[in-house]
This record gives sequence, structure tokens and C-alpha cells, in this order.
Amino acid sequence: MDNIKAFDQLYKKYHAPIYNNILRLLKDADESENILQDLFVTLWEKRLSIDPQKPLANWLFQVSYNKSITQLKKNLKQALAFKHIENDMLLADEKDIYFREAKIKILEEALVNLSPQKKRVFDLCKIQGKSYEETARELNISKHTVKEYLSVAVKDVKHYVEQHPVSNVVFIYIIVALKIMM
Repeated sequence: MDNIKAFDQLYKKYHAPIYNNILRLLKDADESENILQDLFVTLWEKRLSIDPQKPLANWLFQVSYNKSITQLKKNLKQALAFKHIENDMLLADEKDIYFREAKIKILEEALVNLSPQKKRVFDLCKIQGKSYEETARELNISKHTVKEYLSVAVKDVKHYVEQHPVSNVVFIYIIVALKIMM
């Protein structure tokens, strides 16, 4: 089978049924076409070592089947690897969410300990981002009083946060989340 014309005849005779067989397995036209082309390249490369006494169709279908199964395994490994990466990313996102929630919870707990006026000043200046002047106008107090209240409130919040590390709260949130997921 060293004749290119004979090879072309084999291709014309077998390419459609083999392609359909591959397509049934892979369910992807591009991959099926690639396997088919690879099959005929392999046939050309091994043309001198193929036993001429055995039916060539059997060899073509067996090799195409093996190449298709190899491709399916490769696709599965890639899908599993992608799924693993996706799960890792989701887990990292969940940790970030729990960390943010923990920081917010600690801040809320710290604010509970403030007087109502200091809590309001802290909320307006630090959370809502208003200036001392805007806060003073809204609360009908002096700008100097806003500054003093805010200074004490920030100091008290920092002290509370130092006494209640976020990492402990994150750990508790993760344990609770894991129990919920089970």
C-alpha cells in the first residue's frame, strides 16, 4: 500500500463511516475530524507494517475507537482539573465572604458598646463617608464635638477589635458553614 492513489481510495471508502463512528463516541465534530485525520496519518505511517492478510476496515475501526477513547479520557481529565480549580476558587471566595462577614460582625459588636451619639458620629463619618461639617450639621453639634466623639469612638472600636481577633470569628463562621453544608 505504498501507492497514494490506493490510499486516496481507502480514504474515500472509509472516512464517512469511521467519522460517524467517532462522532457517536465524542459528540464533537471538530474533535472527531481531528481523530479521523490522525487515524489516516497513522495509517500512512504504518502502511508497511500492517498485515495485508487481515481486513483493513477492522484495523481502521479499532484504531479510531482507541484514539476516541483516549480523547474522551483526556477530556475527562481536563474537565475534572477545571472543576477542581473552580471549586478551589469558590472555596476561596467563600472564605473571603466569611472573613468580610466576620469583620462586619466584630464592627457591629464594637459599635454596640458606644454611646448612641458616638455611634451616630462613627456611622456618619466612617461608614457613610460624611465630613465633620456635614455630620455636625446633621446632628446639630459643633465640628469640634464631632471630632472628639469620633476620636473616642475610633479608639474604642480599635480596642474592641484588638480584643476580638477576626481570625477566631472567621474560624467559627467556617465551622458553622461546614455544618450547614453537611
